[in-house]
Amino acid sequence: MRILWFRIVLALTLALGLGLAGAQAAPGKRLPVKVVIVTTFEIGADTGDMAGEFQPWVEGWPLKHEIAIPGVRHVARYSDDGVLAIVSDMRGRTRESVAALILSDQFDLTKAYWIVSGIAGVDPAVASVGSAAWARYVVDADPIYELDERDMPADWPYGLYADNAERPNVKGKAPGSSAMVWSLDKGLVDWAYGLTRDVGLPDSPGLQALRAPYAGDPEGQRPPFVLRGDALGTVRFWHGAHRTQWAHDWVKLWTDGAGTFTMTDCEDQGILDVLDAHAASGRIDRRRVLVLRTGSNYSRGPLGQASLPHVFHGEGLKAGFDATFRVGGLVARELVAHWDRYATTLPTATPTGRSR
Repeated sequence: MRILWFRIVLALTLALGLGLAGAQAAPGKRLPVKVVIVTTFEIGADTGDMAGEFQPWVEGWPLKHEIAIPGVRHVARYSDDGVLAIVSDMRGRTRESVAALILSDQFDLTKAYWIVSGIAGVDPAVASVGSAAWARYVVDADPIYELDERDMPADWPYGLYADNAERPNVKGKAPGSSAMVWSLDKGLVDWAYGLTRDVGLPDSPGLQALRAPYAGDPEGQRPPFVLRGDALGTVRFWHGAHRTQWAHDWVKLWTDGAGTFTMTDCEDQGILDVLDAHAASGRIDRRRVLVLRTGSNYSRGPLGQASLPHVFHGEGLKAGFDATFRVGGLVARELVAHWDRYATTLPTATPTGRSR
């Protein structure tokens, strides 16, 4: 009798287990996501201490539910109204995390909008620390040849040049490595900019002191503001006047003159590459991607001055972290508040630049 009961209990356990597993894997049981927020790092805890990129979203939305996603090292956060935020980690780890999220059976991402929300170095010729830029283009600077500048020809501006090219400022090829440049949906970017361009970003005596030496850069001396400006992604950290000139040239080269180097970061090229790789699967809508980068430091020193090895300052970091949610959060709230419209139709800007 004991054996019979054991077999009955075992059979029922297996049947219930299989039934639950099937329910979890069924597309109808996945958590529906309206907006995905991709941040790249956090400082300490997710709440209650010095904020990184993730904490302003966790506390400001708020995102109350914790969810572990296999392949994503940091616990994700989810809200009842359909916003999911992750910490992708930085540089090469970002690709792993975004791919793990897309391939997870926990979420329905088919209609989700993506907001890449993080800090970056800002070109002082274009904007100031604390400013927020919506990217129209993301350009990859990882597939590159590098020649020691002490060994380069005298007429070269720097020792960086494209794969399958023989000198700087010639567009090469990177087959099997990268698409090199990704365009964001123009209507969506213009809409996001129109919605947020008048957002007041906080200024402070500390930021004013950071800007003061940049007398030769009028845009770099402005109080923080919202703009449209493009992102250069490379896993290596760089800084200085010569590298900033290279970044400016590189973005112009790969966008055929249409892009303006504004922000430099270590992850956007990896995120866009993974999103493109999965676009054809139907799991995501590649058109629904926004990249918002906020300036935490300048990409070079003031004109005519040498760059210092340490370029980060507490005031700049704080301003960059704060601006990500102030600006990106406004767009996310609009998407969620009017989901009946945006679930099926991408927002666009009016001819005057205002959103609709």
